[in-house]
Amino acid sequence: MTFSCKNYDFSNDCCRKLKCECIPGRRGCVLEGRVTVSEELDKRIKELEKTRKATS
Repeated sequence: MTFSCKNYDFSNDCCRKLKCECIPGRRGCVLEGRVTVSEELDKRIKELEKTRKATS
């Protein structure tokens, strides 16, 4: 399945809303809680959150 997001910047390959890499379903994403993500994507989201907490 594919999707189109109004916040995705195709020219810079990033999320305009979060101003970083586009990872559908992550915290702050317009898709958060609205879609079911794959195990691989869920793993990336958890790793991202772990990294964010470590740098905070």
